[in-house]
This record gives sequence, C-alpha cells and structure tokens, in this order.
Amino acid sequence: MRELVLDTETTGFEPAEGHRIVEIGAVELINLMPTGRTYHQYINPERDMPQGAFEVHGLSEDFLRDKPVFADIADAFLEFVGGDRLVIHNASFDMRFLNAELEWASKRRLGPDQAFDTLTFARKKYPGAPASLDALCRRFGIDNSAREKHGALLDSEILAEVYLELLGGQQPDFALSSEPEGTGAGGSAPRAPLPRRAQPLPPRLTEAERNAHRDFIATMGEDALWTRYARA
Repeated sequence: MRELVLDTETTGFEPAEGHRIVEIGAVELINLMPTGRTYHQYINPERDMPQGAFEVHGLSEDFLRDKPVFADIADAFLEFVGGDRLVIHNASFDMRFLNAELEWASKRRLGPDQAFDTLTFARKKYPGAPASLDALCRRFGIDNSAREKHGALLDSEILAEVYLELLGGQQPDFALSSEPEGTGAGGSAPRAPLPRRAQPLPPRLTEAERNAHRDFIATMGEDALWTRYARA
C-alpha cells in the first residue's frame, strides 16, 4: 500500500482571499515503511509575502521569485501523487489550497476521500489532549529540534514518524500474521513485493554462533515467536 505523507506552506489561510502555496513536501511510504523517495518543490506565489507567513516558514519574496509557478509543476505533482492516499495534519487546510491551485491551473482536483487527517485521528484517539504536530512529537518522544521554522519536507518527515506512532507503532509483520495472502489489514490492496537480491549475501555467522543461537532458542519453549517463525 502506497501512502504519501504531505505538507504545504502558504502565504496565508484562505485561497479565496488570494493566498497561494509556496512549498510542497511529501514522503513516500509503502506498507508503512519510508522508501526514501520524496517530493519537494518551492513555488513562486506571484504575490507578496505577508510578514506573518514569513515568520512561520521563512520563505521570502526574493527567495521565491525565480521558482516555478504552480501551473508549471502541476503535472509533475499529480504524477507523483497518483491516486494514493495523502496523510496530512489538518488535511482540510492543505487540500483546500491544493485543489484551488489545481483548479486555477485547469488540472484535475484531488478527491476528498484521498486524504487521511492525522489531526482528526489524534483528537479522537487522545480526546482533550493537545494534537498539534509539536505536541504529538512530545507525546511520542520524536525529536523535532530541527523544526525552528515550518518547512514542508521536514514537517512531512516528522509527520511520517508521528503517523506510525498514531497507528500503534506499526511495522511490517514479516509475514508472521495469519492474513490471507493478497490483502492487508481491513482488506486493503495487496502489498508490494519486496525486492530480492540476484545473488544472496554470503552467511556471516560461524557454526559456533549458529549452535549457540539454536541452544538459546531451545530454552524458550515451543511457543516462542522465533520457533513459530522457523516452522513457517
């Protein structure tokens, strides 16, 4: 399952008031694991930068002046996104801006069901508790010390960690679960196959280490997780 953890920076709060996107960042996850593939783009908003917005993200008019306008990057952005789920903190804000920009560029809009809102999810999971990105980093012990100002790609990377913690710290189960092959949890799409090396790496364990490990596992009993995995 492919997901994109996404964030934007803007000149203000409402596209209807003439505000524009100035930065988009996204991190690709497949089966809840970052692939290392990202999307990052600064955008010329073709307008001034309000002081309040500059204090949030530090992107000035001078810095953005030679960057492409949204219409010039819209096709590449849509190609990267495809039809996959967008994981966004306060999704209504970012989706409102993205769809406004897409409409102004005469491009297809993103579907309302394409976004998963981590802010709403966090508020339901921890009612009454602060649910900002910084607050969730504190809750989960995630280092966000590099976040002196908001930045779309950095915030996406941090949100990806928060998202996994919100889901319960989920990691791939290495095929130990009893799910039917071809579906993920809840009947989701099939997981992408893991790449295999053309030539397996040579073993690095000595025979003595293998024997010591086998003897240690034997002390754990028949119900040990490792024993069940070995049988599988």
